[in-house]
Amino acid sequence: MSARHLHHLLGRQTLSAARAAARRAYAVNLDQALVFDRNAKRLQRDRAANSPHVKQYEMLKDEMAFQISDRIADINRAFECGLDLGCGRGHLGKVLDTAVVKRLVQCDSSPSMLARMDDNARDRNHCVVCDEEQLPFEANTFDLVASSLSLHWVNNLPECLRQILRVLKPDGVFVGAMFGGDTLFELRCSLQLAEMERHGGFAPHVSPFAGMRDAGSLLQRAGFTLLTVDMDEITINFPSMFELLDDLQGMGESSAAINRPGVLRRDTIVAAAAIYKEMYGNPDGSIPATFQILHMVGWKPDPSQPKALKRGSAERSLKEIGIDTSAIKFTP
Repeated sequence: MSARHLHHLLGRQTLSAARAAARRAYAVNLDQALVFDRNAKRLQRDRAANSPHVKQYEMLKDEMAFQISDRIADINRAFECGLDLGCGRGHLGKVLDTAVVKRLVQCDSSPSMLARMDDNARDRNHCVVCDEEQLPFEANTFDLVASSLSLHWVNNLPECLRQILRVLKPDGVFVGAMFGGDTLFELRCSLQLAEMERHGGFAPHVSPFAGMRDAGSLLQRAGFTLLTVDMDEITINFPSMFELLDDLQGMGESSAAINRPGVLRRDTIVAAAAIYKEMYGNPDGSIPATFQILHMVGWKPDPSQPKALKRGSAERSLKEIGIDTSAIKFTP
């Protein structure tokens, strides 16, 4: 068996185990214990914001902000006051039209991100330093809450969603996007294989993320209605794994898991880069990095919202409008 085939076989087994472990850790600890070091994440984001090259690492966040703004614009409504939760350097504020959201409050846990807000960001005088896990706003304040690539670092996501529901006005909407469970699976697998070959085991170097089913159930548990959850994948090519790691650090997206190891040996990193290129490399010598995006939309309940009719209240049958019901199984 060739080295490539061996790595592929071990990689699939390792990746499956890693995904299962990440899901278990996230699901078990979501309401009980700390998964992420929030102070470390704030320091990472401060360091990224203070870098003189911060703009060159913002492509993905700008793209996601554009997608979020596009989804907000698709809602046939003008919002008086909106909240950008985890705004960073104002990525959403750069593209969200004032005709759609008249006033935008932007908050982030990193003071440096807000201090170095992009020159093209709007409403720069409406910025608040706060933790996404402890929103300081009164109930029924906002018509819209948006969050782009921020909630995947929250320890207690159910409580965060409940707080978002609390600050929304009745019939207000939450539109969010965060990294999903298969984000950076290539990097995760390559690092784990390299550590297994050298140390006989591996430590978590890529933080756990929620899955698509998790997102839907969490929104429902929080009390949202009229839910929409879908998934997208963005693949970005890098010259090597080293440029990918540099990009993650520049975005402030390095691992902040509580149980992350303190040191990753250089020989392990070099081996992981070789495994990455061998298993996932492109024909041109570059490597792909997959970012799985979970998009979420949920509404705060209100009596004016459409509701399903009672069962058996239909006035016409499906056959009358030309639908063949022979293959449909009905349950009592």
